[in-house]
Amino acid sequence: MALISVRGLAVSRGGRRAVEGVDFDLAAGEALILRGPNGIGKTTLLRTVAGLQPATEGSIQADPDAIAYAAHADGLKGALSVAENLRFWREVFGGPAIDRAVAAMNLSDLVSRPAAMLSAGQKRRLGLARLLVTGRPVWVLDEPTVSLDAGSVALFADAVRAHLAQGGAALMATHIELGLPEARVLDLGPFCADARRPAARAPASFDEAFG
Repeated sequence: MALISVRGLAVSRGGRRAVEGVDFDLAAGEALILRGPNGIGKTTLLRTVAGLQPATEGSIQADPDAIAYAAHADGLKGALSVAENLRFWREVFGGPAIDRAVAAMNLSDLVSRPAAMLSAGQKRRLGLARLLVTGRPVWVLDEPTVSLDAGSVALFADAVRAHLAQGGAALMATHIELGLPEARVLDLGPFCADARRPAARAPASFDEAFG
């Protein structure tokens, strides 16, 4: 049974259609990676699936309470420590204890440090560790490896694999190879709204030299 089922989805950015006619299903244990050039609409599509903006057309069948969304903002409170940030999000979502998240993202030596004192990569690891304390089965991720070094990318990939093995699912846009050979790839190029519309016919007087 699909955790997410998308049919005929069209999304818009700034009042203009970005992609349209998108169909996919995502079941437990599956990962789907969105690909396409910058600006094609990957972020807009992810935000729409996560319920943060309405679809222009089509349908999304998913339990909104099953989705945890992570984008470029890390969602941290600078005055709180690493542990306090994770406990805050655990209480918001009612998820599991923070220990596994701390270990998975290599934050054990930083648990008492205020988030404001972390490096960009450490903040990113803490932001991603939030996923593990939500208890939600569907991770919707927009460029989750931004600011991460190679070692931290590997940690994140391990966390995704563990999540899938436990019956979770992941929908993500990333340009980084995460070492998930089982992940399916959806190229949004064929769904670009402009590419799907026929080109306007030039007027009869059009000078072919400028075609």
